[in-house]
Amino acid sequence: MIHDPIPRDVQPDLPLFDEEALDIADYLKAEAVPDDIHRDETHRQGLGALTIGAIGVVYGDIGTSPIYAFREAIRATGASDPGAAEVLGILSLLIWTLILIVTVKYVFFLLRADNRGEGGILSLYTLVRLAAGKRSVPVLLLALCGAALFAGDAAITPAISVLSAVEGLELVLPSLTDYVIPVTLGILIALFMVQRRGTASMARLFGPVCVLWFLSLAGLGLTHIAEGPLVLASFNPVWGLDFLVDHPGVAFVVLGAIFLAVTGGEALYADLGHFGRRPIMLAWFALVLPALVLNYLGQGAMVLAHPELAGESFFALAPEALLPALVVLATVATVIASQAVITGAFSMARGAIQLGFLPRLRILHTAEGQSGQIYIGAVNWLLLWGVLWLVLSFGSSSALASAYGISVTGSMVLETTLGALLLWRALKIPLVLSVLIVSPVLLVESTFFASNALKFFDGGYVPVAVAAVVAMLMWAWWRGTQAVKARVGKLAISVTSFIRMMRNSSVNVIPGTAFFLTGDPGIVPSALLHNIKHNRVLHEQTVLLTVETLRVPYATADERATVEPLGCFIRVILRFGFMETPNVSRAMAHARAAGLRFDVMASTFFLGRRRAVATGSGWELVMDRLYVALSRIAADPTDFYHLPRDRVVELGERVAI
Repeated sequence: MIHDPIPRDVQPDLPLFDEEALDIADYLKAEAVPDDIHRDETHRQGLGALTIGAIGVVYGDIGTSPIYAFREAIRATGASDPGAAEVLGILSLLIWTLILIVTVKYVFFLLRADNRGEGGILSLYTLVRLAAGKRSVPVLLLALCGAALFAGDAAITPAISVLSAVEGLELVLPSLTDYVIPVTLGILIALFMVQRRGTASMARLFGPVCVLWFLSLAGLGLTHIAEGPLVLASFNPVWGLDFLVDHPGVAFVVLGAIFLAVTGGEALYADLGHFGRRPIMLAWFALVLPALVLNYLGQGAMVLAHPELAGESFFALAPEALLPALVVLATVATVIASQAVITGAFSMARGAIQLGFLPRLRILHTAEGQSGQIYIGAVNWLLLWGVLWLVLSFGSSSALASAYGISVTGSMVLETTLGALLLWRALKIPLVLSVLIVSPVLLVESTFFASNALKFFDGGYVPVAVAAVVAMLMWAWWRGTQAVKARVGKLAISVTSFIRMMRNSSVNVIPGTAFFLTGDPGIVPSALLHNIKHNRVLHEQTVLLTVETLRVPYATADERATVEPLGCFIRVILRFGFMETPNVSRAMAHARAAGLRFDVMASTFFLGRRRAVATGSGWELVMDRLYVALSRIAADPTDFYHLPRDRVVELGERVAI
């Protein structure tokens, strides 16, 4: 899978392994032990350090929700003087939403559906794909849409998080109101500017700062709960149900605001590979969940006692003397939350590239030995542009709140759907029973999605538009890759036939080793055919080199390289997980260990450059042209696959699609 990436996931004729003989249930239970090349250093730390790290990275986003979630829910009721029915009803809905969606769905269920330790919607898709044993276009579309919706979430989260925190300046000094937007823009620009340098040093501060943040949330909440212990009654779900029944006119709108409390909950699953299940679960139950619940209860108690403060229910929790410190701490916490989403966007993009959903993009590793610390410039700058546009266009966190929910709820609904398919395909639970198992969560999330959909014209169109564009780009690339593969396949010559043809060939043999890179190990690469046709030479040792992307996050040392003699040729297959950046030069050490003998100084890598030419009509022509445009911005394969630059020769050809 080299010059024009042909995803291993879409080559059913070239199985990754014997899927018919594989028991997927056993696979899910198996503990993967990837080699030290790509195993993150955090996996070798203690449980305590991992738990603190998870608090900083995994829960940074959901930890900032108290700044605006309760406030927006109260505002959505339209009550100028909210009473016990409104406050307790909203608190009950908030608490049980955290329990049902985050605790039950993510902590108890999805954290156990790991793909060799990795999580996220693309990992979930690969598990379903692996369990099914064949490609399903509808399931593929679910994964594409989920990844696309995450892109919308990644653009909105930094904007609403930082803006909501900086708005606290207005409470410290009302004269600073005019500086809220400039300060927010400055913080965001600085945040994205430092991404290229890596976040390893900052990440060490994330955990302790967020621990302080959650302790502050809990402390502020406890102070006010003592003044209004009535709010403890909100643990009774009847209050939430009564609110929905007694407020039919606004209940649906309020649900859209309630969902803001669990935005960021999907990070529990997406960041599974960085910390592991136990630290994430321990952090949730020991600190994060209690702190969030206590803070929401405190806000509710304060609003019951002082209804006039409902518009700033979070910052009003702090005594006036501590307000500046709370604003600073909230701003730092929102920057951390934004960083977590940006890092997630990089990881999601890398996974999409490795699965063949996006063209090659240049990936920079920013921390030695930490595979998760990466930087993708194209993603970084596109995100920055989108975030700045959102801040300038909407101007306030309240306005942005209308645009926030659709992408997150949509992504969660798709994850739940894939979860049901996983129960059916992997655990062999009947389809009807699988649907019944997930139906409570799916019903709640679908209701939240429908509620947020009402805000489509108030800003909800933004994440939908972003997701639509990203999904179209991914579909165009995947579709175009399939078209190129099919076109080339019609003219391809099998390796077996070619070996027979070359036995009596008069081609000149020259010293050295030639590596011809091909996406299909069973087909002769076009670069080799062109070299023989035009140069009439064949190297003393000709290696057919294929780079495969597995449907698992990391390849083990035993999986990394396979060397197979084929008469006058040698077939070498290098395998990388979809969360890895393929480094061919480094993987050659594994090829040596597998039996390949070659002199680097006498070796040449031949790349076949295929230039797609759009020849369709109508909508197909549009998609074909989009694929052609994307292929032109793809990263140089020499850099992407870390080939020795002074030993690469490229031969091109045009392919009509």
